Amino acid sequence: SIALTERQGQKADLLANINYPPLGLPAVPMPVDNPVSVEKIALGRKLFFDRRLSLNNTFSCAMCHIPEQGFSSNEMATAVGIEGRSVRRNSPTIYNIAYATLLFHDGRESTLEQQAWGPLLAHNEMGNPSIGYVINKIKALSDYQGLFEQSFNSGLNMSTLGQALASYQRSLLSADSLFDRWYFGKQKDVLSKSGKKGFALFTGKGACSACHTIEKNSALFTDNQLHNTGIGYRESMQKTPEKQKIQVAPGVFIEVDQQHLSSISEAKVNDLGRYEITQDPQDRWKYKTPSLRNIVLTAPYMHNGSLSTLTEVVQFYNQGGVSNETLDPLIKPLQLNAGEINDLVAFLQVLTGSNVQYLVADAYAAPVGN
Repeated sequence: SIALTERQGQKADLLANINYPPLGLPAVPMPVDNPVSVEKIALGRKLFFDRRLSLNNTFSCAMCHIPEQGFSSNEMATAVGIEGRSVRRNSPTIYNIAYATLLFHDGRESTLEQQAWGPLLAHNEMGNPSIGYVINKIKALSDYQGLFEQSFNSGLNMSTLGQALASYQRSLLSADSLFDRWYFGKQKDVLSKSGKKGFALFTGKGACSACHTIEKNSALFTDNQLHNTGIGYRESMQKTPEKQKIQVAPGVFIEVDQQHLSSISEAKVNDLGRYEITQDPQDRWKYKTPSLRNIVLTAPYMHNGSLSTLTEVVQFYNQGGVSNETLDPLIKPLQLNAGEINDLVAFLQVLTGSNVQYLVADAYAAPVGN
């Protein structure tokens, strides 16, 4: 990520971004008990980038959801929290998270207000021991004095901290892509021939739009459902090798003897997806359908960051995922040839919102906490 000293920030009108979503997005659903305001967005933005919200004052929300990396993390296949503690899943983008009805890869939360507390309290993310600890810590910080009272009648508490963070995240709407201008704006010449072929495959032979949906007047590119594509099954069923590849820096891997690794790290636990929430065997290895908006910016892909490029993702689905007893029936071999794979990737490359740099510049203007 870009060094803090090199960031050039400029505040954006994030309230307008909510009230007037970019071309291709529907109206933003707004909770009755947390109507949006300029003050709430500003407070949530301050919290999101503040490293003091972690146990040891070194880690903020933005260190897994990095603005210039699509508000995700390109540097690691799976996230890393305070003190280098491993997180077993990839950092999902928070672009257009306002429309999500299921949060986290396994859909364990249903509102942004509730979701906010998960990373704050996770021992391997921000590491705080309790809700009270976080609240008391913020109350003791002089630069937060009066800010919660300006935004909420009740001041700082468990609910209002979640509501503030949710308000900022709700403002990160990104669309008006080349696709949107072509499909919704009726600008005929903005897509390449390959991109148009890719769209025909996306909605036709490839059947991608069955899960990554496109409506008449808007497109979220997600059905907000959970599916078993076989990627989680494959990871669970792999035999642990004698030597394991460990990522020690962006793009840098070393091989470590498994016996030595197990003596210094937590035992690896199989990731069973939605099953871990419901205990329903039919939910094994089900994960949430991500939106494809800004997908170029958010590599690596899948819940475990196991696919590095969009071409690898398309090839994975082209082969029909990985067979298992609860594989989603929508996942089947696509029989795409090399040219069709390239065209489909070309389509995915035109889903980047025109306002990405506008939102990144706003993020750079936020204080990071000392």
